[in-house]
Amino acid sequence: FWAPPLRGPVRLMETHCSRKSRPVRDTLRRVKVKENRRQGELNGPSSVYVQVVGAGSRDSGASLYVFSEYNRYLFNCGEGTQRLMQEHKMKIAHLDNIFLTRMSWETVGGLSGMILTLKDTGVPQCVLSGPPQLILFICILSAAVRPYTEPQYKDDTMTVSQVPLFCECHLIFTLFPTISSESDSHLKDVTESICAVCVCVCCKLRPADVTRDSSLVVAYVCKLHSKKGNFLVLKAKEMGLPVGTAAIGPIIEALKAGKTVTHDGKEIRPEELCTPADPGPVFIVVDCPSEDFIQLLCTNHILQRHQTGGSEDSAALVVHMTPESVLDTDQYKSWMERFPSSTEHLVMNEQTFTPHNTRSHKLQTQLNLIHPEIFPPLKLYKTKEPRASLRTPNIRAECLMKFQLRPKLEWQRDAIPSCDSEEFVKEAAEVPNFFEEVEECRKFQTAESISTSGEKFPEIVFLGTGSSLPMKIRNVSGTLVNISSSQSLLLDCGEGTFGQLCRHYGDDVDEILSRLSTIFVSHLHADHHTGLIHLLLERERALNSLGKAFSPVYLIAPVQIMTWLNQYHDHCQQILSQINIIPSKFLCDGAEIPTVETKSFIQAVLKKNDLLKFQTCYVRHCKNAFACSLTHQSGWQLVFSGDTMPCDAVVNIGKNATLLIHEATLEDGMEEEACEKRHSTTSQAIGIGMKMNAEFIVLNHFSQRYAKIPLFSDDFNSKVGISFDHMRLFPLLTSSVFTSLVNSCNASILLSFLRNVPPYFHP
Repeated sequence: FWAPPLRGPVRLMETHCSRKSRPVRDTLRRVKVKENRRQGELNGPSSVYVQVVGAGSRDSGASLYVFSEYNRYLFNCGEGTQRLMQEHKMKIAHLDNIFLTRMSWETVGGLSGMILTLKDTGVPQCVLSGPPQLILFICILSAAVRPYTEPQYKDDTMTVSQVPLFCECHLIFTLFPTISSESDSHLKDVTESICAVCVCVCCKLRPADVTRDSSLVVAYVCKLHSKKGNFLVLKAKEMGLPVGTAAIGPIIEALKAGKTVTHDGKEIRPEELCTPADPGPVFIVVDCPSEDFIQLLCTNHILQRHQTGGSEDSAALVVHMTPESVLDTDQYKSWMERFPSSTEHLVMNEQTFTPHNTRSHKLQTQLNLIHPEIFPPLKLYKTKEPRASLRTPNIRAECLMKFQLRPKLEWQRDAIPSCDSEEFVKEAAEVPNFFEEVEECRKFQTAESISTSGEKFPEIVFLGTGSSLPMKIRNVSGTLVNISSSQSLLLDCGEGTFGQLCRHYGDDVDEILSRLSTIFVSHLHADHHTGLIHLLLERERALNSLGKAFSPVYLIAPVQIMTWLNQYHDHCQQILSQINIIPSKFLCDGAEIPTVETKSFIQAVLKKNDLLKFQTCYVRHCKNAFACSLTHQSGWQLVFSGDTMPCDAVVNIGKNATLLIHEATLEDGMEEEACEKRHSTTSQAIGIGMKMNAEFIVLNHFSQRYAKIPLFSDDFNSKVGISFDHMRLFPLLTSSVFTSLVNSCNASILLSFLRNVPPYFHP
C-alpha cells in the first residue's frame, strides 16, 4: 500500500491526535539526495543490514529495522517501537517503508503514533504494505492516505515481494485486484497458491469489501539489487590507464557494465580491473502465529524457490516471528531444514530475556539507591513456555542485534545495549558527594521514622509521566492505582502502558492484570488511550493463564471512544466483549443517567473498588476532556486532572483531597504557550492544588523537552512532588512521614541529576 505525501493539511480525528499541526517543513536533505540519485543509473547500495528493534519479548513485540544508505524499512510496528527507535537513535524521519505481517495489535499497535511522528518530522512519503485490512486501519487512524495493493514493492535498495498465506479454515473474498493477462507473474503465483487451499473470488479491491479476517498473514521475500564490482584503482595505474583524468570516467563505466575496453591497443577485460559483481542476497521475514499456517508455509512455492534446490537464490537470512509452540512442531522444523546450511535463522519471540529500555533500567537503578521502596528495581518477564528443541542452528534475537547483508554476510553484536546495574551505580558515584548525600537522606528518613511498612494501600504506581510521544526516560500517560490487594484501576492508558507494567512487575504482571477492573480515559488524544487495546488483550490472556473467570473491564471514557473501538472490532480483532462502557459525562455532578444498564455499571464500579463516589468534570483542554475524583469508603480521596489548563471545576470536585495528580506540561514563564496548547505550567498546577486544599500534589505529564525533570520555581513547597516512571507512592502514610519521605528523596534526586541546582522542595 502507498501512502501519499504526509505533508500539508491532514485531517486527524480528535480520537488520535494530541499534537498541534505544524507548518510545512522544507524538503528533507536526504529526500533531495534521493531524487538526484534516481536521475542516474540504479546501482545497489554498498551497506545493508537487518537490525532487531523489539526482540519479541512480551513487553517489546517483534519488530525489525533494515538499513541501507538509500532507504530505511520497518517490519511490524507494535506498541513501544517508536520509543525504542528514539532511545537507540534509529532515525524515524528516515523511514521510507513499513511492512506489516498481519492485522493484529501486536504488529500495528504503534502505527498511529508512528504516522503522527512521520508527519511532524516532514517525511514526504511513506509506503505501507500488508494485509488488505490495512486500508481500513489507516482510515481508522484518519491519516490522509489512499492505499492500494501491489504484489511487489521496488526502490533504490531492494525488491520486496508480498507472499500472502491464508489459513485453510476460512473462505477469503475480494482480497486482490483483478488479474489481467499483463499482470505481474508474482501476483499470478500468489493467486494460484491461494486457490490451492481455499475458495477465492478475485475482483477489484474496495475498502467496503474488506472486513475482519485473522486468517491472513503476509510473508516478505526481500532481494537486494545487484551491485557492480569495485574499480581497482591501483591496478589500473600499474596498467597505465589515465587514472585521475577525465578520460578514466568512460573506461570505468564500461568496465563496470561488463564490457571489454581497448586502451593503447590493448584489450582490458572487466574481471582484470573490477571485483566481481554482487548479485544481491535474499532475506525472508515470516510470521507464523499458529499451527494453522504451517501447512501453507510449507507448501508455498514462492518460498520454496529460495530453499535447497529452488529456482532462485537461496535465502541468506530467514527471520522467524514465530511462537515457541509453533517452532517446536515437527512440520515447522522440517520446513526450516529445507533451507541450505548457509542460511542463517533469526528467531524473534517471547523466549528473549534481555532488557530493551536500558535508559529506564539505568535511571531506576540509580533512584533505587535513594529509596528502594519508592523506586523499586525493574524486572524482566520470563515466559514459562519451554524453548523449542530446534535441529537447525539459529540465533535468538536481542535488541539491536544486526545481521549484515553487505559488504559481507555476518552477525554483529557490538550495538547490543548493556544493562549492567553495577555500572549504573558506578556512574551515579561519579556525581560529587552522591553517596554522602544518600547517607544523609537515609539518616533523615530514620530520624523521622520514615517507613513504608504501614498502610500499603492505596498504592500509586506511575507508569507514564511524559506527554505527546514516548521517549527514553518517560513513557506517555498511565497511572495505576492499587486500591487493595485484590482491586486496581488505571488512570489513562497511553501507548506502551502494558510494557511498563511488564517492566515494573515482571513475572507478576498477570496477577496485577487480573485485579484490574476499571480504566478511566481522560480524553481521546493518542498519548492517553492508544495502549488500551493491548492492555485489554493481555488482561484476557492473564485471566486465562491464571484460570480465573473472565469479566469485562469497566471503561470510563468519552463516549466517542466507541467509534474507534467499533471500527477496530469490525475490521481487525474482536475486542468489544472486553469492555462495559460508562460515558464520562454521566459521572458529572447532576448528570442524568439514561439507562438502567449504565446505572448498574456505575454501581458495580463503586462496589468493586470500595468507593463511595467516582465523579468526573469537564476540563479546559480539547472537546470531551475530563478529570476525575475517587472517594474511598475509608475516607481518602484521589483527584486526577488529565490534561487541562487551570480549571475551577477540578477544584470543585477535589476539595480537601488526600492527593492531587495534576498535569504540569510546561515550566513557568511559558504561560502563553501553555494557554495555546491548553495545558498548565508547574505553578498553575500547584495553584489548583492549593485552591482545593489538597494534602499533597504530585505533578505529572511533563513535556518531553525536559530530559529528566522539569524546571521549578519558588512555588514548590513541602506539599509538592514530581512523578517519575515506575515511582510508587503510598498516600496514607501519616502526614509528617509522607512529607519527610518525599522531601528527602527528591532532594537527593536533584543532587544526582542536576548536581548544583538547588532542591525543588523547601525544607
